[in-house]
Amino acid sequence: MTRQRGIVAGYDGSDFSLRALEWATEEAECRRLPLTVTYAWRWPYGEADGEARLHLSKAAEHVLLHGAKCAHAHSAIVEVVTDLHEGSAAQRLVELSADAELLVVGAHDQGVTARFMIGSVAAFVAARARSPVIIVREAGRVPVLPRPGPVVVGVKDATADAVLDFAFQEAALRRLPLWVVHAGHPRPLAWGIAMAHVPDLEDSARACRERVEERLTPWRQKYADVHLEVRSATTAPREALLASSAEAGLVVVGRGRTAARTGHLGAIPGSLVRHASCPVAVVPSCEEHGSSPTPPTG
Repeated sequence: MTRQRGIVAGYDGSDFSLRALEWATEEAECRRLPLTVTYAWRWPYGEADGEARLHLSKAAEHVLLHGAKCAHAHSAIVEVVTDLHEGSAAQRLVELSADAELLVVGAHDQGVTARFMIGSVAAFVAARARSPVIIVREAGRVPVLPRPGPVVVGVKDATADAVLDFAFQEAALRRLPLWVVHAGHPRPLAWGIAMAHVPDLEDSARACRERVEERLTPWRQKYADVHLEVRSATTAPREALLASSAEAGLVVVGRGRTAARTGHLGAIPGSLVRHASCPVAVVPSCEEHGSSPTPPTG
């Protein structure tokens, strides 16, 4: 079922939000969904008379309408809806995610603090949204690459089906190859009197790849046109995905199941949204919202 809001883009007139708007516009075109452009504003100076607040509201409305015009001018989208909100931008985006297919937000690194957080709105939304969130850090309009990078998704035994479905769908919609990265590295052994049997690394890697291939079988059948490449790495998952992001157009990662409650994305998705070289999609598991994901059937 198509959700009411379609694709939602957070827009505030900045170069970073412009790039996010461009990405959201592409998503709306590919998915044939309406686009909602939202802008939240606040009076920052404490008490104010009605006229002053009205002027600021009108200025915010002007920014929002500019974003909607940009979306119309550079796409064939039929329906572009505007949403002007007085209050928290982060809270508003989370509210809209309940009826959205996808949120797209822009964010920029914040100097030294970027090691710990990306833009506060993007981090808040990615941790709590009910829909997938794509975080775009590039600023302003960028040239279209002649050969866009692949979609990359990290897979482990606990990866939710919702994550795989989103990654395959993005690759299919954009007609891009999909890299499935399965990473694992041997844990250090503690030396003692009784040493456990050391597993053969090649056998372990082979067993892991077989599990991944078995997991991917129904998705291969559903998305037969997607060129799929399974990549195994001996490094930690975080390092493997960060390395892949240098060649990717989008990295897809699952959100920790406690993120919506705690506000923390988790180690791997948190690292990716801070340090990846390309946009990152953070996908919540269906279990977070009381539904069970169903993989495709042959």
